Amino acid sequence: MTKDEVLAIFRDCGAMLEGHFILSSGLRSPVFLQKAKVFQYASQTEKLCKALADKIHADGFGDVTKVVSPAIGGIIPGYETSRHLGVPALYTERVDGKFELRRGFEIAPDDKVIVVEDIVSTGLSIRECVEALRAIGANVVAAACLIDRSGGEADVGVPLVSLIEFKVPAYPADQLPPELAAIPAVKPGSRGIQGVK
Repeated sequence: MTKDEVLAIFRDCGAMLEGHFILSSGLRSPVFLQKAKVFQYASQTEKLCKALADKIHADGFGDVTKVVSPAIGGIIPGYETSRHLGVPALYTERVDGKFELRRGFEIAPDDKVIVVEDIVSTGLSIRECVEALRAIGANVVAAACLIDRSGGEADVGVPLVSLIEFKVPAYPADQLPPELAAIPAVKPGSRGIQGVK
């Protein structure tokens, strides 16, 4: 899929929001990609995740044996991408602020794991997920996301496969441009949800 095709899906689903948003990283941005509005449509999610699975193959990571995603945002794209890769989908959850593999999920020493996330801004969720998986001996070979908002700048600790890069301005709260500072800020992400940090 091209960048224009991916962004058209987000626009068509009403998922390309404009205003003043507090990202889960704490940075502020005039654009927020509300991927949950895309994920409510199975057909659109399938298109994006099949394209991501194809990109994972094209980038040399098609031999993975497990997909692991950080909850909450990564669960749906991780599951759908794993379906197209033909491998199981697992996810990590935060317990006392740190990611853990729970619910009886297991990773064998010979598994090759790819971490699949929805959208990357700073890469923090993927980095924390990779660290948690490596702590239990997992072989994490790469990570993948639908959209890399960092424009290739995020360090996730492993190679990152992104369906597209879409660099959107993001600012520290004390360095806002005047036009953004004039708009009330809202926090639409998931890190403020009970039990999600």
